[in-house]
Amino acid sequence: MLTWTKPAFWSRRVLEPVLRLLRQGLSPEGVALSLAFGLAAGIFPVIGATTLLGLAIGGILRLNQPALQLANWLAHPLQLILILPLVRLGEWVAGVPPTPFAVSRVVARVTADPVEAIATYGMTGVHGILGWVTVLPFLVVGLYRLLLPALRARVDRRSLAPRSGMTAVVPLRHPRPSGSPRSPGGPRRTRSRA
Repeated sequence: MLTWTKPAFWSRRVLEPVLRLLRQGLSPEGVALSLAFGLAAGIFPVIGATTLLGLAIGGILRLNQPALQLANWLAHPLQLILILPLVRLGEWVAGVPPTPFAVSRVVARVTADPVEAIATYGMTGVHGILGWVTVLPFLVVGLYRLLLPALRARVDRRSLAPRSGMTAVVPLRHPRPSGSPRSPGGPRRTRSRA
């Protein structure tokens, strides 16, 4: 009998990649900010634009792209669920009446006449983007504040220790031999007075 274990999936696909980033020396703050912006980019209400948006945000803010794209990937189911609420929020912010919006009607119009569908639903997309921009600062700050304590808690030695069977490579500092005339900056040069 096949069974799908959720902890194994989440551990392998989500937790382990984030812990690898922390093991590489990235700060919990940087990883939390990358994850927060990745989740925010992942719910952008234009289907097919989230990866490019994540690349742009990560490039401009110099965020960690693997963490950002991981969170972006995790947010894809939410993107579909939140398109209509973001459109309605954008319509409310813009002060316009709600556009009749049914997926079957949109698909039928796009199939029948793509140019007319863009003309009809183009402003709906703009309203969705306006709703997303309205929610963006609250979402990023909220996610950052939620993720940061969890990431900081994982930074302790036990949680970042390599799994059994793996060895950690720690660079050693070689002490100078006692009585060595060399300073840490190299040999000392003296001027002769002649």
